[in-house]
Amino acid sequence: MKISIIIPILNEAATIGTLLSHLITYASTLDNLQEIIIVDGGSIDGSQDLIKSLSHKNDIEVTLVSSEKGRAKQLNTGAKVAKGKILYFLHADSYPPKDYDQYIIEEVEKSNNAGCFRMKFDSNHWWLRFLGWLTQFESKRCRGGDQSQFITKQLFKDINGYDESYIVYEDNDLVDRLFAINTFVIIPKYVITSARKYREVGVWRLQYHFLNIHMRRWMGSSSEDLYRYYKEKVVNKYLIE
Repeated sequence: MKISIIIPILNEAATIGTLLSHLITYASTLDNLQEIIIVDGGSIDGSQDLIKSLSHKNDIEVTLVSSEKGRAKQLNTGAKVAKGKILYFLHADSYPPKDYDQYIIEEVEKSNNAGCFRMKFDSNHWWLRFLGWLTQFESKRCRGGDQSQFITKQLFKDINGYDESYIVYEDNDLVDRLFAINTFVIIPKYVITSARKYREVGVWRLQYHFLNIHMRRWMGSSSEDLYRYYKEKVVNKYLIE
């Protein structure tokens, strides 16, 4: 039983090399890893050339795949070509704990076919530490893609993967569907994820907009409405998408 790690990227030249090194160094054994699949959504910062150069220097197969831009589309593209029986979806700025591969395999062997780790931000801001503390609880409201998500390939197929109509909230939508069939476990180890968006936008400003997106989704807003809000209020004002 092996793991295919799937990482969607867009202009991640500054981080992807460090992440690849981390994944290899922190695996309990490379025998647990089938491959690392990096799905590029159209990077223009040299990410693709960097990955190609690194793919020949690692002890595990690293494959670069091109996809339409959009995290759900990129994740589904990676899943389609994955050869491992377990899919592990990971953000390019999130670093899983030591022996992450063994923890995932142990859960699947116990018939826990989907789940995530707890999460901490790389920040000492009290609010971000509080958000990390919340991830210990077994509630779908405390979940997010930054925690990374594992799922067996068969179960991923059974639930039809990520809903590509979501440009934002795709991780939460997947978790909602897994909770609905009572198939989700939280591994009590921590992924360390970057707080860079909070630093760029501002902690309270970005948190306000994230809460607004969640509230709009709970009140029935469509995936298009959620993305329109995020694009207008966050990306166009504060970020380079």
